[in-house]
Amino acid sequence: MKPLVYAITGHGYGHGVRSCDLIHALCCRSPDLPIIIVSSLLESFLENRLEGFLDRLSFEPRSLDVGMVQLDSVRVDLAATEQALTRLCRDWEKLVRQETVFLEAVRACGVVADIPGIPLEAAARAGIPGIAVGNFGWDWIYRSVVRRDPVWQEAGYRYAEAYRGAKTLIRLPFHEPMSAFPSVVDSPLVSRRGTRQRARLAALTGADPGKQWALLSFSTLDWGEDAIRRVQSLPATECFTVKPLAFPGLRAVDRRDVSYTDVLASCDVVVTKPGYGVLSECVVHDKPILYVERTDFAEYPVLEASVRAHLRHVHLPAERLYQGELQAGLEAIAACPPPEVRLVSDEGDLAASEILAML
Repeated sequence: MKPLVYAITGHGYGHGVRSCDLIHALCCRSPDLPIIIVSSLLESFLENRLEGFLDRLSFEPRSLDVGMVQLDSVRVDLAATEQALTRLCRDWEKLVRQETVFLEAVRACGVVADIPGIPLEAAARAGIPGIAVGNFGWDWIYRSVVRRDPVWQEAGYRYAEAYRGAKTLIRLPFHEPMSAFPSVVDSPLVSRRGTRQRARLAALTGADPGKQWALLSFSTLDWGEDAIRRVQSLPATECFTVKPLAFPGLRAVDRRDVSYTDVLASCDVVVTKPGYGVLSECVVHDKPILYVERTDFAEYPVLEASVRAHLRHVHLPAERLYQGELQAGLEAIAACPPPEVRLVSDEGDLAASEILAML
């Protein structure tokens, strides 16, 4: 069979998590379909999430967008993002031509993009289906940033034009309107359930299974010594991270030993910032969330509204997070009321069926 090219933005692990879950569903539904993953995400991360299907997958490690450059998991670097967007807009046409040549060389049957624009524009030029998957578009993100430099508007225009050429959008929950796409199919959550492995984690890390377990779900977090000391001294809570995030005295887990999803399924509460990946996994596993606000993220109000509607939650001001002051929030979690609306995941079944029907 001709391969499907699956392009994943390198902006954060959330895009990679849901893409891997959807690729898993595609592999189950179409056992003979080869898939080429194009992304700047770590290949080891993708392999860990897709174990069992690696004989049918190949990887092209390159970046086709810039997302928002981040200082850490909570804060954006607008100046660095502006510089990166300037380079992207300058090279856009060249990158589209290169990607078109690649699609023709591998004889791709279609492109799925979460959610860079260049692969979708290249698919249109190559005459094959271009299918987007996401809950927000970069056109909306960039046009929401009020800056005097016109590069933000130019980038928004470039993405909108690329999105308009897509065959369809599979729109995930927690979304903005995504009005640039001419055709939209709404999907349930794309998120697979993990397995509770509390005994194994206790044996691996020495954590006390009788305490509250909190997962600090960040890819990076700029903590000083005072913040780390405060978290180390929490009297009734064991705090876990998934590597590469690690701090002295906390329980750092290698995802090769226990997957991120299984760590989350084993913990009692998740401390994080709102993002599609972590919110969907918390919904699926019915985990309460201690969340911090995100600065300069256009999607934050949409995601915060989703937190309030679909999860047990407590807001933790970002300044308290950076000071390591988690105890009051962790104690308040127990009194959280149940969510107003419970969402369900079909683990990518509908999205996979739609994609395969269009190839």
